[in-house]
Amino acid sequence: MAFTPHEIESLRARYRTERDRRARPDGGSQYRPTTGEFGFYATDPWTERVEREAVTDRVDATVVGGGFGGLLSGARLRQAGLQDLRMIDEAGDFGGTWYWNRYPGIHCDIEATVYMPLLEEVGYVPKWRYAPGDEIRQHAVAIAKRFDLYQHALFHTKVTDLRWDDDAAEWTVTTDRGDVFRSRYVVLSSGLLTQAKLPGIPGIAEFGGHTFHTSRWDYAYTGGDQTGGLTGLADKRVAVVGTGATAIQVVPHLGRDAQHLYVFQRTPSSVDVRDNRPTDQAILDRVRPGWQRERMDNFLTVVTGGQADVDLIDDRWTATAKLQRTFLAGTPTELTEEQLELADFATMNDIRARVDEVITDPAVAEMLKPWYRYMCKRPTFSDEYLPTFNRANVTLVDTSGHGGITRMTPTGIVVGDTEYEVDCVVFATGFEVGISGILSGNLQVYGRGGKHIFEHWANGFRTLHGFTSHGFPNLFQLGPLHNARAVNFVHILDEQAIHIGALVDAAEKRGARRIEPTLEAEDAWSATIDATAADSYRFQSECTPGYYNNEGNPLPLNVSFGPGPIAFHELLRTWRTDGSLEQLLWND
Repeated sequence: MAFTPHEIESLRARYRTERDRRARPDGGSQYRPTTGEFGFYATDPWTERVEREAVTDRVDATVVGGGFGGLLSGARLRQAGLQDLRMIDEAGDFGGTWYWNRYPGIHCDIEATVYMPLLEEVGYVPKWRYAPGDEIRQHAVAIAKRFDLYQHALFHTKVTDLRWDDDAAEWTVTTDRGDVFRSRYVVLSSGLLTQAKLPGIPGIAEFGGHTFHTSRWDYAYTGGDQTGGLTGLADKRVAVVGTGATAIQVVPHLGRDAQHLYVFQRTPSSVDVRDNRPTDQAILDRVRPGWQRERMDNFLTVVTGGQADVDLIDDRWTATAKLQRTFLAGTPTELTEEQLELADFATMNDIRARVDEVITDPAVAEMLKPWYRYMCKRPTFSDEYLPTFNRANVTLVDTSGHGGITRMTPTGIVVGDTEYEVDCVVFATGFEVGISGILSGNLQVYGRGGKHIFEHWANGFRTLHGFTSHGFPNLFQLGPLHNARAVNFVHILDEQAIHIGALVDAAEKRGARRIEPTLEAEDAWSATIDATAADSYRFQSECTPGYYNNEGNPLPLNVSFGPGPIAFHELLRTWRTDGSLEQLLWND
């Protein structure tokens, strides 16, 4: 699609205007955590908490986190030969986000054959191209059983303190359940998006109707299950607050089953074609050793702008690969910055045109059009979300001109001067970003000599490859810090778990007591990050507010590996085999 200079400048101006309409000076502080008086929003509705005796034993390794990152770490540590392995999670079972999120309509938005890890090891092929939440959660449980991860697991438990004992060469682990035990290795994989958040709406505590967060869906109130059938809402006026990835899946069911649905929107999502269907027979016919790895590697190559002879996945993610490459890595593609912007304009024009094709009311269509660059917010995919707004019992309430919802009353929600009386409010407001694990400050980590890890990081993050830090032996962390990013983060987590497993395996074979980088190795890796980190600050500054850019206040520092995940994973493989393991202090 060709654009005239006038059209280009008009789009840029429209994007700026729409961004400024939604910007708020309070940024991320506009939300409130589900703690204190709002702690009931975080209560586990799926598994009853059971009192138990405090644990005071010793294990070979402790993995903090029971989502896919933790499960992959546990699996790789088992493969490295560790016997006494303890998994810890605040949830009542394995699954991570798929344990908590059981709302109606929940599916993954990455093709299941590349998203659901360890399919070959478990002996499973997903039934749907984009698997439903319960299938994914059951697969998480199957991984735990396959690798015997239930053996010493502690659920409904939060690690609060880690302290290194250099003489014993092990960690003392303390939890909120009174546990104090020893562990040679500790792996932190508690996720980036784990704690539900609420909007800081004035009067939220005064509302007299029913409320819940989508990550704690109340089926006792709504009826039905993850497939829908919310019969309890047939006589209810329901409000859903938020229009991100979760709402895209929830809204069609609420619109179908509620007496009336009000959707309160600040920023519309980009909604592309989903086209979900049963797993293709061609995939089933190609199930042979290495089949999943082939598909995972192909998807990662395509979506990060690499060269692949064939696109095995062939979906909307791979169709927009170059635009994702710009955001996720920041390294050049064969397109110039101007060409990328034009490709972005064309993609978003197609998405906006789809809104006009589906929505019958032109005024509603205008409110549903996203005016920002493609990767400013996580893209969404649905064939049912947009048609829901053609229903007579569904009302879209745009709050962008008011800075969001004005307030809540005992009987409803107010936007501007208009009150919408409702019986139930569903908060589809997502999760707090980066408040779990080390960076949250809720987990205290003390290394050699009692030094707190924040002291070690006082002048900037210091790690080797994002996994380990000097002075904190046998402690590993998963995540994008000094590491790589991709839209399918489970693939990244698997490569991280493989690397940790390889380091532990090397230590066990050497009879080494410690795995720890030298200060020189940390310095070299920090210099590499500084030299290669993607410069996404300007891009994010121009984006509409959201969790990608810290609600319109992007951090001026990107600490991920700029050349992208393909290059990073190859770097790790080479590092493990070319003698670079000697950059680690094994027994000093």
